[in-house]
Order: sequence, then C-alpha cells, then structure tokens
Amino acid sequence: MSDLIPLPLSESPKPRRRITSPAASVVSRAEPALWFTGGAMVLCMVMILTLLGFVFYNGARTFWPVPIEEFTLHNGKIHMGEVTRRATFQPSEDRMEGIPAASRKVIDDATGFANRRLVRTGNFRETGEHFDWVADFEIAPDGEAFPEWAVVLERLTWGRFYGVPIAFNVGGDTVAESPEAAWEQFTDHHEEVRKRWKRRKKLEKDDIGKVNYAMEKLRLEVREVELREGKDSEVYAQAFAAIEKPMEVLQKKYDALTREIRALDAENDRFVMTLRTSTGQEVDIKVAEVVRAYPANQISLGKKISIYLSRWVEFLTAEPREANSEGGVWPAIFGTVMMTLIMALMVSPIGVLAALYLREYAKPGPLVSTVRIAINNLAGVPSIVFGVFGLGFFCYILGGTIDE
Repeated sequence: MSDLIPLPLSESPKPRRRITSPAASVVSRAEPALWFTGGAMVLCMVMILTLLGFVFYNGARTFWPVPIEEFTLHNGKIHMGEVTRRATFQPSEDRMEGIPAASRKVIDDATGFANRRLVRTGNFRETGEHFDWVADFEIAPDGEAFPEWAVVLERLTWGRFYGVPIAFNVGGDTVAESPEAAWEQFTDHHEEVRKRWKRRKKLEKDDIGKVNYAMEKLRLEVREVELREGKDSEVYAQAFAAIEKPMEVLQKKYDALTREIRALDAENDRFVMTLRTSTGQEVDIKVAEVVRAYPANQISLGKKISIYLSRWVEFLTAEPREANSEGGVWPAIFGTVMMTLIMALMVSPIGVLAALYLREYAKPGPLVSTVRIAINNLAGVPSIVFGVFGLGFFCYILGGTIDE
C-alpha cells in the first residue's frame, strides 16, 4: 500500500464524453414534434382567420349600394336591377336560338362558354322573382344602360323594389308628375311618415301590449276563482264584480290607443308614390312601407358610405323581417348574450363548488371516476356535437314516436 504514489491532480484520468450527433440531440429533445404541433396550430389559426375574413368580406360587401343597370335583350325583354354576381357557363343550344351570328362566334371561340350576370331584379310581389340570370349574348346592341332616375326602395314586405318614380300623390291628389319632382316630394315627406310609423309600432307593441297584459291578468284571476269555487258561487260573483271597473278603465285605454293607431295609419296612407317598372307596369307604393330609398345612379361616395353605415346599424339593432331575410339580428344577439350571462351566473358557483369537492374532499371511487370521465368528455367535445346528437336522438328518434 505504501508503494502507491498518488498521481498529480493534473494527471488524473478524464471522464469519457459521449459523442452525439446534432440529429440525435434534436430527436432526443422532441424538437421535431414541437415544431410539427406548433406549425399545425399556426396553420389551423391561419385557416380559421382566412375563413372568417372571407365570410366577413362577402357578408359586409352586400351592404354597399351598387348602381342599377338596365338590360334590353334581343327578344325585347328588359331586366333592371343590381348586378350581384358574375359567372361563366355553357349555354344550351335551345337558349342560343335566335342570337346574332357575331355572338355565336364569340361563344364558339371561347370553346362553347359564355359570361352571364346575376341581376337582383326585386319586385317580388309584382313578378314572383327576386333574381334573374342575364347572359352577355342575350343582350341587344347598346342594350346596357344606367337609368338616371332608377331608384331602390327597401320595403317592409316583399323585398326590394326597382323602378322609376313618375308621380307622387297626397290624399288622392297628384302633386308631382315627373321623376325629379316625385323624388323631391318623397324625400320631403319620408322622414315624417317614418316617425309616425315608429310611433304606431310603439303603440301597438308596447302600450297596447301592456293593456292586454293587465286585462289578461284580471281575467285569469277570475278564472282561477271560477275553477276553485265554481261559477255559481258567491266568491266568483264578488271576484267578477271586482274586476268590472278596472276592466272598463283598461278597455277605454285600449280604445283610445286603437283610435290613435287608426289616425296615424290614415295620415300615412295619404302619401303614395307611383313608380314604373322595367316592364312598363305602374305600381303605387305607400311611403310608410319604405324603409330606405335612394337613386342608385346619382348618389355620391359620401351618400354611399351613409347608406352602407345605416344598413349596418339596422342589421345590428333592428328586428328581422321577411322571414329573417331582411332587417336586423338584434333579437338573436340579445338572446344569446342574455342566455350566456344567465347561464354563467347559474353555472359558475355550482361548477366551482363541484371542482373543489372533487379535488379536495371526494374519495376515489366509481362515482367520482364516472364524473371525471363525463367532465373530460364535455371539455373535449365541441358543444355543437352534443347539440346535433340531442336533435337527432330527442327530436327525431324519441320525438318522432311520441305521437304514434
């Protein structure tokens, strides 16, 4: 043992170092998986934002006012409206009958394809159609025009109307017989007519609604006594007599509101504008039915911006009309927000307490395991999946057999 001589510190054996390649180091740290998942997440985010942007762009641009075009076809038919879309199609032989040779040559040179435009012609009450396709080869020479006094009327019912104002009537008397004068009369009276219409709507919806609610409440009170005591009882007679005076007061209030509504309707019915459609039909439209109107081929950029913003305001704050195809989405926004708030107020305390109990106090067992599995399923599956399942199972399967 004494013969062992310690080596100097500088000459002590060095530990062996493991030689690893850069590729092995990257794999051992799972960096490829991190980059793959991160890249996939970024790609998904880009796809979602692109889809949302595409939806927003196509939805927002529908509010922008566009010019009104008039197309005169070879067969003499005239279409007037807003061009909403352009497309390429392959016309059939029967549709190409009667078109000029020059137009047919253009189609043949394009290997049988032609261009067409989707025109929003409106006037659904008069024609039964909202849109119509117009092919380029169907348009007569010099058959495209932008009528100076073509106007757009956004109506309460039946959708948009396209025409040229030719007269304006007040109380049955014609006060204007030219497009310019008729439009001037319309702009002078439209705002006051709309104010009366809004007043009428408030009376019908709010004031008469409150009166009807009070009358129905009194009626139900008497009905409750009738079911409990019988119609021939003294208690029922007293209850019926007790509501006679309040019902009389409410009925008088109801009659007064009804008279005011009739007076507003009679005043608004005095103002009527006559317009001529592209087919030559003359149509009388009450000013009270018009939500918004403008001469599309005369308005400036500032007016277009004003119309665009007013349509956005209507969309976000007004009620829907025409089977939810026009108007606004305010009831849907309000209902969604209120439902979310109410559910949050009701669910949050219960959810927090349940989480504390499961985490701190609950003993492991089959019930706790089942609850944890259910929570994981709820957290990992989109709510729309549960909604579709509920629709199919409860409505189509169970609900479809209830009446059998």
